[in-house]
Amino acid sequence: MRTVFKLQPQKSALLIIDMQRYFIDKTSSAYVSSSSALLVKIQQLIDVFNKRKQPIVFTRHIDTEDSMMRRWWRDNIEEHDPMSEIIDDFDTNQGMVLAKHQYDAFFDTALDDYLRKKSIQQVVICGVLTNLCCETTARSAFMRGFEVYFVTDGTATYKQEMHDATILNLSYGFAIPVTVDEVIKLLRS
Repeated sequence: MRTVFKLQPQKSALLIIDMQRYFIDKTSSAYVSSSSALLVKIQQLIDVFNKRKQPIVFTRHIDTEDSMMRRWWRDNIEEHDPMSEIIDDFDTNQGMVLAKHQYDAFFDTALDDYLRKKSIQQVVICGVLTNLCCETTARSAFMRGFEVYFVTDGTATYKQEMHDATILNLSYGFAIPVTVDEVIKLLRS
């Protein structure tokens, strides 16, 4: 039996994973068709975190020249390609933009230090892709000692089966599955 955790607004940060044109723009070869449903939901989370003056981190995936990501995928996200930019729907001035080069937002970045300097103990994860960058970041956060809240209706991927498998696996050993409405309710209480 596991411990019951409660989201504590003053100890939480919002991690918005890879909401880039590459995944959200309908003209992209990597377009996630279910991502359009996320825009309003993620904006609601941004609004509540901003109101509480809690940290918001927007990750931006960029493939590096010698990375495994570049070798694995045919298509790559180049730093200067406009498709690599975070979508205009979100005001990134309301948070910090963090460039990352792997699925894991903590790997070889300053994310861990940034969160610890702000006394953050809990992370709320939303964005794309549920089963790759969101899941890997959630597992990494857990391994680093953060309580993880994984937003089930605030993440998206290519197939429902992939999404469901991630939620099942994470909720068993790494994260507390929550909805946007549940997060908002907990942060307002």
